[in-house]
Amino acid sequence: MQNERKIRLSRAKIAIGLLIVMLSTPALTLGWGAGGHMMTASIAFDRLNPHAKAQAIALLARPIAPTNIIPSPDFVNASHWADDLRSDNSFDFLKPFHFIDYPFSKDNTQLPSGVPEADNIIKALEDNVKILRTSTDKDKQARALRLIIHFVGDIHQPLHCATQVSNPFPEGDRGGNFFLIRVGDRTMNLHSYWDGGIGAFPKGGPPPQYLPPALNLIPPAVAAATAGNPASDPHVKLNDPFNFKAWSDESFALAKSTAYDGLSSCDTPSATYNTNALKVARQRVAWGGYRLAALLNAIWP
Repeated sequence: MQNERKIRLSRAKIAIGLLIVMLSTPALTLGWGAGGHMMTASIAFDRLNPHAKAQAIALLARPIAPTNIIPSPDFVNASHWADDLRSDNSFDFLKPFHFIDYPFSKDNTQLPSGVPEADNIIKALEDNVKILRTSTDKDKQARALRLIIHFVGDIHQPLHCATQVSNPFPEGDRGGNFFLIRVGDRTMNLHSYWDGGIGAFPKGGPPPQYLPPALNLIPPAVAAATAGNPASDPHVKLNDPFNFKAWSDESFALAKSTAYDGLSSCDTPSATYNTNALKVARQRVAWGGYRLAALLNAIWP
């Protein structure tokens, strides 16, 4: 009886915390923040071969609907276009394609069936790569390129490839969206903390505009991400640029070993946790940039 009361009390605390977070944020987060995506895109753009760079520039110069979304005429700003669509409900069908939820549990809660779902980020990358390689419709290609730039960033965010199943959340915590932590005097979810690069990635404007960071903030952040994470690292495997499943498996492993490691609900991340997490976040941004360039160079040799 006493254990049941503790469980109910724990669930009530989590529910209240979630309500506070949901009321203070317009939607569950979808990927690296704009800063992280722009870092990945900047790294990739500098590594494109001349033909691939020319193809990308030409496609991104095309006007693309919806026109009320923040403009994305250049490669770096195109990286956050898929998240900017959150304000347009007609694009809600894209939401499942930002992630792939591989479930795991630390408390032996039975894993849910039907996870990950068939519509996921691996399928999104495969479908849009096919459009970029085979379609003759330049508008479809322009949209596919924007989505590829974004989804390569997303699949390298560890919490886009994992959902922790537990007694309070038997269907999973949606990549840490339901996992609350304390950062300073704020309550936020773990996913958001990682989206912002553990507070270290360039920040954009506040709601409701959610403007992306200024472009001049990206190079120093890129320098910090690539330092110690060279493209020559054999683990990056740039000769295998279409192995999206391998990228998601890496992120899943890092979610378990780093993102959720040593944390309980409503904890304040320790200095050691933050150091390890930021190291991983920067490595994933760097690897995502290297692999995005390798992918587009393979499509446009």
